[in-house]
Amino acid sequence: MKKTPNFAEMPVHRVRFNGAIAVETDALAVEEPLEIRLGFIENGKATHKSISITMRTPGDDYELAAGFLFTEGIVKSNKEIKNIKHCGVPAKHGIYNNTVRVDLRADVVIDFKKLERHFYTSSSCGVCGKTSIEALQTGVCSLAELESPIFKAETVHRLPEILRSRQNVFDRTGGLHAAALFSAAGEIEILREDVGRHNAVDKIIGARFLASQTPISDKLLLVSGRASFELVQKSLMAGISILAAVGAPSSLAVELAREYGMTVLGFVRDRRFNIYCGSERIEGANDFGAKRIEFAKFEKAKASVMSAR
Repeated sequence: MKKTPNFAEMPVHRVRFNGAIAVETDALAVEEPLEIRLGFIENGKATHKSISITMRTPGDDYELAAGFLFTEGIVKSNKEIKNIKHCGVPAKHGIYNNTVRVDLRADVVIDFKKLERHFYTSSSCGVCGKTSIEALQTGVCSLAELESPIFKAETVHRLPEILRSRQNVFDRTGGLHAAALFSAAGEIEILREDVGRHNAVDKIIGARFLASQTPISDKLLLVSGRASFELVQKSLMAGISILAAVGAPSSLAVELAREYGMTVLGFVRDRRFNIYCGSERIEGANDFGAKRIEFAKFEKAKASVMSAR
């Protein structure tokens, strides 16, 4: 199958400040629907069922499908997957199909409760709610039992620039999210771009899942944009202990991360960032907390002495 284009050239009217108008071309990020179908054995017969339609940037579709199934708790091991393939009618350009079927091994038992409803996943927010919460309760890794990295603040400061320098499609379109895994040395190990930040994360997790490289406890996951509940959920399912975002986290994302002992960093840009929970994984952060407590005790004692005078 030919490589799918992830951007498209389209004509635009460029309007300048001085009133001049010119007809030129602009590169836009491609957004296409992807249907994920699950093939399995039911009552001795091969069957398949549609479980998700997501709006995504074509490319790495197998990783996206596998990552989605894993982070939603439908499959727990890549050994449960027999085959992944594109199927159905070719897309209008005839270069790629917009349906991926994941066939499971015959001995895999499906939890049909997770397949009671058909998912519709938008490119902006993805799937959340009951299914994601149930997946967490049954399949989340215990971060306390996994190898946990320690990142220097100086290393974290450098990550957004490294991420941005590798966003090739964003350079052409300005319209894609990115997610990347970093080592504690600040080295980028894998990056994916997509119109949906949750898709970019699923592609990364799916790649590691298919390569039998989960849990991913010794890396930091950096995402462009904000950190949502769903991104924390997906990260926890993959055993990722540090989630960093260029934007802000939501309150529910931080609450969930705290419950499971995860580190969440927000506003990681312009050589600053906030630690919302899990400060023990950022070098020196706990020492600063201890100094702040000691300073508070000193101020309290000083106030007591002054009042006694």
